[in-house]
Amino acid sequence: MFVYKYPDWTAEIIYNDGTNVFFDGAKDMFKYLFNLNTYLPSKEIADIETIYVTEYYDLESVEARKAYYVIGSNVLGPMGKELVPFKSEADAIQFKKDHRGKEIINFKKITAAVIQGLN
Repeated sequence: MFVYKYPDWTAEIIYNDGTNVFFDGAKDMFKYLFNLNTYLPSKEIADIETIYVTEYYDLESVEARKAYYVIGSNVLGPMGKELVPFKSEADAIQFKKDHRGKEIINFKKITAAVIQGLN
């Protein structure tokens, strides 16, 4: 998939050495993180400097570890069901209400099982 076709959903990982990797959404970025040894064996989680996701409403880059994610909504991303990121909890709550979201979770609570449930 070509990321440039979906700028409203992009996510990015920036490594300490300045290299970066782009994704067409938060879901695919998490799949990569949970399988880093498969995708980029020369890197480790400790090598990551920053992770960004695109905030749903204002389309700005937000530090992924500080974002709130709505899962189970009726809004689909480029690859179907998606984690929808927000910079504020209030925005996530409103989105969840407006789009029949199931749950709001933070970065630390996103597991491989959560991602698997979106497939």
